[in-house]
Amino acid sequence: MESQALQELVRQIFRDEGTRNQFKISPDSVLARFSLTEGEKKAVLTTHAKLGLLTSGSAQLQTVADPNDWWD
Repeated sequence: MESQALQELVRQIFRDEGTRNQFKISPDSVLARFSLTEGEKKAVLTTHAKLGLLTSGSAQLQTVADPNDWWD
């Protein structure tokens, strides 16, 4: 289950351009502002390293989230 801190981090990144830009430059400095577990920090950094900062219309997201992956 996602923690409140993780939810707030995501909200801040997508609502606030300053936070978003700082996260792109120095993710650790933004993560330090939130009471995240080590597992949550690792998950955020791993996802960011793999995909970068994505929005719903991102070409990266469209490439990674293949709709055919859901059909077996």
